[in-house]
Amino acid sequence: MATNDDPTSAMLRQMMELLARSVQDFWQSVMPAGLNAAAPASPGGHSDAAHWAGLAQRMQQAWLDFHSAAMPEAAAKLADPAPWLALMEQWSGQLPMAGSQGFQQLWADNLALWTSVMSGAGATQAETAGLPRRDRRFRDERWSGHPVFILIHQTYLMMAERIAAMVDDLPAVAPDKREQMRFATRAMLEALSPANFALTNPLVLEKTLETRGENLVRGMEHMLADMKRGQLTHTDPDAFKLGENLATTPGKVVHETPLYQLIQYTPTTKQVGAIPLVIFPPWINRFYILDLNPKKSFIRWAVEQGLTTFVVSWKSADASMADVVWDDYIAAQIEAIDHVRARLNVPSVHTIGYCVAGTTLAATLAVLAKMGEADKVTSATFFTAQVDFADAGELLHFIDQQQLASVSALASEGYLDGRVMAATFNMLRGTDLIWNYVVNNYLLGEEYPAFDLLHWNGDVTNLPARWHKDYLEQLYRDNRLVEANSLEALGFGIDLGQVATPSYVQAGKEDHIAPADSVWKITRHFTGPIRFVLAGSGHIAGVVNPPDSGKYQYWTNDEPVRTLEEFRAGATEHPGSWWPDWIEWIRAHDAKTVAAKGKRVPGGAGDTVIEDAPGRYVMTR
Repeated sequence: MATNDDPTSAMLRQMMELLARSVQDFWQSVMPAGLNAAAPASPGGHSDAAHWAGLAQRMQQAWLDFHSAAMPEAAAKLADPAPWLALMEQWSGQLPMAGSQGFQQLWADNLALWTSVMSGAGATQAETAGLPRRDRRFRDERWSGHPVFILIHQTYLMMAERIAAMVDDLPAVAPDKREQMRFATRAMLEALSPANFALTNPLVLEKTLETRGENLVRGMEHMLADMKRGQLTHTDPDAFKLGENLATTPGKVVHETPLYQLIQYTPTTKQVGAIPLVIFPPWINRFYILDLNPKKSFIRWAVEQGLTTFVVSWKSADASMADVVWDDYIAAQIEAIDHVRARLNVPSVHTIGYCVAGTTLAATLAVLAKMGEADKVTSATFFTAQVDFADAGELLHFIDQQQLASVSALASEGYLDGRVMAATFNMLRGTDLIWNYVVNNYLLGEEYPAFDLLHWNGDVTNLPARWHKDYLEQLYRDNRLVEANSLEALGFGIDLGQVATPSYVQAGKEDHIAPADSVWKITRHFTGPIRFVLAGSGHIAGVVNPPDSGKYQYWTNDEPVRTLEEFRAGATEHPGSWWPDWIEWIRAHDAKTVAAKGKRVPGGAGDTVIEDAPGRYVMTR
């Protein structure tokens, strides 16, 4: 047991005394004008105590109703804490630990901070503007309007800063393990932010007084609804409907397999390019990220530029797809290319591969080269796609053997529920995509906004479990795609050095999913001509940036360069969207046009189609 002379105990005691005095002063300042004044007697003469007791009963009843109702089996599996706790236990084991000297210094620094704040307890708002640590989570003036909340958030920021520094100072840690520890530490610290707890967030306390606790009731309703869905809600779930205010570009489903539907869009110009365009979106998301609404739609814009445009709509995995592997996706890409060639009677197509579908497109091109059929593809465009995963960013933190086992435990019936992947991607930006919504939706009880991009982000797609596991192990973990013939597909060894197809490679300057440094490496492996473009913003906004928006910028460099650093150093910056640069590049590879008639118009006279765009597959959950 610590003695009275124990310096750590003494410092801790002093800190607790300071905090107790601060909390007491705070409640004395808010109670007269807060709880008592803001909560008048309820109709019928009930007291404040009765009102708050009734509120608690409503919340308790909502919780009981939730537990008595039958939760969907898939959501119940995701709500099972066992696999998540196992993953958290692995992460917690990676958090930095310091010796007693380090923690005593931390206590001393805390005491100094608390004493400094308390000595300036009467400071004005203008005087608190010079707080030593700033963070956008605490930018609201209420965080600096009272010593209690100054202490709370400044102590948290200092502790977070010091704990993060411990990771950097740990000796004899492998670089990949250190990065994993940094990620785990940041995730834990984001979760422990005082902004995420009602009793330490002044905005929530104020809202609770103003609404007489109704925000907490609404917040609990939101939380229980999300638990039933097995997924955090970011936007109003009833605000959007496919085919009505999302994915509205006119077109027809002209081909269908158990793995995908092929959509052809109706031309809007009298003449169209002779070579059609086939777009392969990632199978981990819904294709309509490229067709959100008329103003943001890359698909609609491509049609308006005179391109006969086809898009693959992947089927969300179910039990029938338990044995689907990479070969199946490569075969599907080749089949889609061949179907378009036969349908329009053309020798070749332009292609686009977005994210993981771009990775697959690279393998498809290598297989076509081995087959002697590379001329089926006139050009290939890659949106934020990686082939070399040595520096693949923060997703690498999820692929050690223990974590792969934890994710596999969440898979069932041969497929991985898309909500698991959504949670993974959300964790890469935990403050923005998790905790911000916990505060707004659950604590403040705010109504959901209507935001098409967030709706798409939450519209998850299930993944074939076998292929997903192989993808993470063979590509992310073992980086085998860049080893010639290390991987096979359709009976052919995959050698990226065989790819001579002219390629347009787009990367996002701030992409945290496919970092620009990683995307750049595609230039080291292909042997054909490559135009590399670095776009402003990230994985989504860097791609979906229509010219009319006037947002962001892009960089080009026509000089021969060996590294991304050299590219940046000599690059020319261009304002706005890179889409016009891309369409000029496409036209340079085939300027011939033909009349937009016959099967160039899907569903016209004599043309058999399956259904209207956007088709059934994109609506299958």
